Amino acid sequence: MTVEFDLEPAAAALDAVVAAIPDDRLDAPTPCASTTVRDLLAHVAMLTEAFRQAATKEAVGRSVPPGNPAEVDLPDEWRTLIPARTAALVAAWRKPDAWEGDTEAGGVELPAALMARIALDELVVHGWDLARGAGLPFTAADDHLAILLEMLADTPAEGTPGMFGPVLTVAPDAPALDRVLALTGRDAHWAA
Repeated sequence: MTVEFDLEPAAAALDAVVAAIPDDRLDAPTPCASTTVRDLLAHVAMLTEAFRQAATKEAVGRSVPPGNPAEVDLPDEWRTLIPARTAALVAAWRKPDAWEGDTEAGGVELPAALMARIALDELVVHGWDLARGAGLPFTAADDHLAILLEMLADTPAEGTPGMFGPVLTVAPDAPALDRVLALTGRDAHWAA
């Protein structure tokens, strides 16, 4: 199997947001319902490790569904932990064998190539969520957005429980990031 895309641009965009989050925004809301910046950072700290383990296949047979982000403590060292975990995630998915067969994350078993796309979605969408909650800019790579638009194209109108809210309507010529966000139930113009 070959590596289909590199997660590094999405990880770098997320890392840039994480590095810029001021302490006084940790309790700010995010576009994720009832989730603060602090809660979402704790979720990101967990999911980056979960998707690294999905790449190495060490999670197969032992992953568990993520809990409520509000019930997970944010590690004190989150400013260094999250970039270290995104770097490890990127490195793991750069290995061709990561893309072979099935793997598991969050208690769900899927083909590895689809799991990589879900990891990409998590990095991009939660990077945007954090940026909006902290009042920071966010950009995503065009090729990543194209991958996500293809993956999300068949999202049911009512959304995907536990993952995405109901799909929002946007103009067909809206920016690609706005269309990705709409497919995950997010309004690109959301503000705290």
